[in-house]
Amino acid sequence: MSKARAALILTLAVLALPAQALESLKIAAGARGNWETAAAELGLTSGIFKKHGLAAEVLWTQGSGETLQATAAGSADVGIGLGLAAAMAAWVKGAPILPIANASTGPDLYWYVPAASPIRSLKDAAGKTMAYSTTGSSSYMALVALGKLYKVDIKPTGAGSPSATLAQVMSGQVDIGWAGPPFGIDQVEAGKLRIVAKEEELPDFQNQTARIMVSPVNFIRNRPQALAAFRAAYSETLDWMYQSPDGMKAYIAFSGVSPDVAKRVREDFFPKKALELNRLSGVNEAMRDAVEMKFLSAPLTAEQQQAFFASYAK
Repeated sequence: MSKARAALILTLAVLALPAQALESLKIAAGARGNWETAAAELGLTSGIFKKHGLAAEVLWTQGSGETLQATAAGSADVGIGLGLAAAMAAWVKGAPILPIANASTGPDLYWYVPAASPIRSLKDAAGKTMAYSTTGSSSYMALVALGKLYKVDIKPTGAGSPSATLAQVMSGQVDIGWAGPPFGIDQVEAGKLRIVAKEEELPDFQNQTARIMVSPVNFIRNRPQALAAFRAAYSETLDWMYQSPDGMKAYIAFSGVSPDVAKRVREDFFPKKALELNRLSGVNEAMRDAVEMKFLSAPLTAEQQQAFFASYAK
């Protein structure tokens, strides 16, 4: 047999081998279009997840309540954007989930009214309906805290996603809407909406881990390589979003916002350190708020905290 023929046979044999299978991964995340959770989608469309051996699928939810349900039920391998206090409360009650990484640290949410509304601040909001996404979410915790801070009797109203909330605000069903950038920023700058409260007004929220990522316990135990690949892929995607012009272009195409709004969102609302996967702070404050709002009957003990954060990104 000639060398050329032998080489051809070897090449054909290699081509006939099955391609290495990608590890399937289902991700649940809220606030579609938000910079904070965009890496879930951009890691997929950019090919970064595939590079790490993952075939990812993203399910966009109305908020952390739906994300928690999907993850606890095992319908999602990773849930992104759960309020820290709500996740602790769910775990204490037996939900088979554990935190695996930080999603966002620090305040970024805001509440708004239409330009024609007589409400200028929360001091004018007594008896008014004020939106949050789902019960136990970071928007809910911040809303209740704002009501206490300004000593105003507001009516917390679950309104779902920012887009669903805006529709309810503009139709008069809800007095005060909630959002996270970039949603609504262009309308605020155009004078169509007016911000009446910000999460950053809450002193205890300044350096508190607001939202985390969680996974089902079975996923953590049985698929450690997939979890490690997800963390690596997500981290690389974040680096790409902050460092590469292509990352910003991809985000603009995904979110539908203007380049100016996208740049403002990244630079003013989400410094990269706020999204570092291993960041964790303000746990005691989160537990205190959870107890005050009756999500927890008591703060987690030191042993419980060790068990709860055992799988957190190092």
